Amino acid sequence: MERVTVGMAAAVGAFFCFTLMNVFAKLLAANHSVVEIAFYRNFIAIIPFLIAIFVFGRREILVLKSKPMLVGVRAVVGTLSLCATFYAYSLMPMADTTVLMFTSSLFIPVLGVIFLKESVGPWRWAAVVVGFIGVLVMARPTGNVYALGIAVALGAACLHATLQIILRYLGQFERPVSIAFYFFLIGVIVTAIPLPFVAVRPTADEIPLLLGVGLSGAGAQWLLSTAFSHAKAAIVTVFNYSSIVWATLFGWLIWSEWPLPHVIIGALIVIGSNLLMIWREARLGRVTGARVRAEL
Repeated sequence: MERVTVGMAAAVGAFFCFTLMNVFAKLLAANHSVVEIAFYRNFIAIIPFLIAIFVFGRREILVLKSKPMLVGVRAVVGTLSLCATFYAYSLMPMADTTVLMFTSSLFIPVLGVIFLKESVGPWRWAAVVVGFIGVLVMARPTGNVYALGIAVALGAACLHATLQIILRYLGQFERPVSIAFYFFLIGVIVTAIPLPFVAVRPTADEIPLLLGVGLSGAGAQWLLSTAFSHAKAAIVTVFNYSSIVWATLFGWLIWSEWPLPHVIIGALIVIGSNLLMIWREARLGRVTGARVRAEL
């Protein structure tokens, strides 16, 4: 029981850190390109890997067994996903964007059928349909509508889902630590290329925010690994929805944002569809730590 409690606490901390990373990115996006923010996030996150490799001799991290091209594709898709996520948060309130990012799990069954030839039963299709009904409720053509933000957030969610599909396949051939290292390495290279054209010299007040993006992202990954080592994946996954609490709180405290009634109703529908899918997958034994880490 004690180990499960530790896992649950680590899960709460991980999703708090993910939200904090997006808060830092949203604050920075007022003066900085999301590409520049993604560069700092990846650059800071790769430092522990470099220390492990060159100081502690963990050279096996560098070894890719059989799918180097797909690892590269995963890294590029992941970098695009990160930039799209930061851009979505810069366009919309925290809570709204966070809920729309939950739709990544709704894209996964569709992509799984197309690329992995997975079979999807009526329960999962029903959850997908209900989830997208929730999105339509949030994006109704009246009230405060962020058309570009909604499009970018859904695009980012689709990229997140694509990442999970790639990682499900890659997990059969490559070590997760190697995949993560090359994601950060290639992410640094890809985002460094346009830096001379988009980078802005950070002010003294912005340097802590840039450090915060990288440190909170790295901390989230470490806490998530700790959570999975102490608790079942189905339990850890449920705590993902604590993100909406943190996002709403930060949005209210920093930007005086509060979700409109139709956003709250749509959010409940999207979250409900996600929980239905998690429950069904857990019953079938398909919710594993690897799959959840891939999605996040």
